Amino acid sequence: MSKETAKHIEAVRQQMRSVGVDAVIIPGTDPHQSEYISDYWKVRDWVSGFTGSNGTAVITLNEAALWTDSRYFLQAAEQLEGSGMVMHRENGPNPDTKEEWLADVLADVEDAVIGIDGRLFSARQVNELEQFCFSNGFRLATDFAPADRVWTDRPARPAGKAMVHDIKYAGETVESKLERIEACIEIQQADAMLVAALDCIAWALNLRGTDVAFTPVVTSFLYISEPETVLFIDPDKVTDEVARHLKASGVKVKDYDDVEKYLSKISQSVSVLIDPDEVNDRLASLIASKTYAKNPIALLKGVKNEVEIEGFRRAMERDGAALVRTFMWVEEMAPTGTITETDVARRAIEERRKEDLYTDESFGMIAGYAAHGAIVHYEPEDATAATLQADGLLLVDTGGQYLDGTTDITRTISLGNPTEAQRHHYTLVLKGHLALGNAVFPEHTRGVQLDVLARQFLWKEHLTYFHGTGHGVGHYLSVHEGPQSIRTQENPVELVPGMITSNEPGLYITDQYGVRIENCVLTVNAGENADFGGFMKFEDLTLFPYDLTLIDKTMLTSLEVDQINAYHRMVRERLASHLNAEELAWLEAKTAEL
Repeated sequence: MSKETAKHIEAVRQQMRSVGVDAVIIPGTDPHQSEYISDYWKVRDWVSGFTGSNGTAVITLNEAALWTDSRYFLQAAEQLEGSGMVMHRENGPNPDTKEEWLADVLADVEDAVIGIDGRLFSARQVNELEQFCFSNGFRLATDFAPADRVWTDRPARPAGKAMVHDIKYAGETVESKLERIEACIEIQQADAMLVAALDCIAWALNLRGTDVAFTPVVTSFLYISEPETVLFIDPDKVTDEVARHLKASGVKVKDYDDVEKYLSKISQSVSVLIDPDEVNDRLASLIASKTYAKNPIALLKGVKNEVEIEGFRRAMERDGAALVRTFMWVEEMAPTGTITETDVARRAIEERRKEDLYTDESFGMIAGYAAHGAIVHYEPEDATAATLQADGLLLVDTGGQYLDGTTDITRTISLGNPTEAQRHHYTLVLKGHLALGNAVFPEHTRGVQLDVLARQFLWKEHLTYFHGTGHGVGHYLSVHEGPQSIRTQENPVELVPGMITSNEPGLYITDQYGVRIENCVLTVNAGENADFGGFMKFEDLTLFPYDLTLIDKTMLTSLEVDQINAYHRMVRERLASHLNAEELAWLEAKTAEL
């Protein structure tokens, strides 16, 4: 891979020399600012060899570097080895920034030009880059897309068909959703809205697709206004059923590639709402009159309706049953020394496929055995997958896409002979997971106010983790969605009933093992006080036991013991009807009273 990477970097540099560009910034996203993207847009992967979901490559005529976050430090170091591209840290210990690096590297270059593909950067990102360039005497060129010319074996743009997401799963009609969106547009004193986020378009129009791995979206843009709502999509993607569905909902259809021409013709008297973090700079620059605001669909989508919530509950039951069968198999086979991390991933897919309404994984399984468990977002590959043995820890982070819900779960299990340190660290993480899951909090609470609950026991021992504690989960959509989060960084979005969020503290001991425990939780009402207002709490949706062999009971309070036992009783009761006698006996042993 490193030789290929070196060739790709040199091909980009040849294009840079030909047009007088001194540095190019290549993000790992697409024109929709997606987290997971189609192969056609994996320019960053192609030029660097790094495949993580977050990372940005920067190439000058003499140097090359890549920035990523703590989830991918170890993975990036491995994948970049020998390529000539150096990893930098976005967060964690000793972070730095692309801008600091560029200012230093280009300091002696007169009238330096930084090139970017404006389709791959949001309007806000380009504004910030322009300010950076102005402050340093650089010039920003937003039309530099070298991959369009030198990526000779580039995959085609995805051609999968769009699909109607049945109202029995969605729980709300397109007409109702568009009315609510138009009301939000009016509140912002705008006349229309351009939607670029693929999951928001899918939700608004009750459409799904297969254009992006793990995320059932269809590549498109959506323009919403009272006079007309237009979906920009490749015509070949529109089946007769989809055409009827859109027509009945009052949605016009135009070619995906016509969006630029359409936007450039909008009257200056029409103010178009755009989210500067989601709409790419190329499109934003074509709109004569803009209103900048957060995408209101994110919050509408983030608060699930009763049909969606019930779908999540049912999907979690089927997913839990599939995982019981998967982990029974792992437990049986690991001592034989004949299965690897990738075998675990394949087995989980095989078991999930037996369940009703399953369509795909919700992300590539993270199955990290022993030292690989310390790589936060490690995805095993056959060539480098570790072979499981009868001892050590196995960290499995996995999820499924079902027509009625999306799942995301992490469990760390012992394959035998857990050490005192492993049990101690596991129990610290579990205590934080339980504390957050058991929280009761007043209205208007934000995730940042709860984050310390999950970290407190680690912090007391001078330990921590650098990723977030919780992200939103979509309904048969993106497994990572907003607008809410639980993390140390400020996010003004309040937690409200109907939101589904992950609860996933962790700890990673480099070159030894990792521990992470994750449930999806639903925010629900917890009651009201006449003097102090309403309060909320979390309902656990995920259904799978914690590893009793890794729990040091001496570290737990009686409340925590009761909490674990109550959760395990619920898991037994909810999964029992989905299991045969042997599977149920296994589950009963795994959920025995502490």
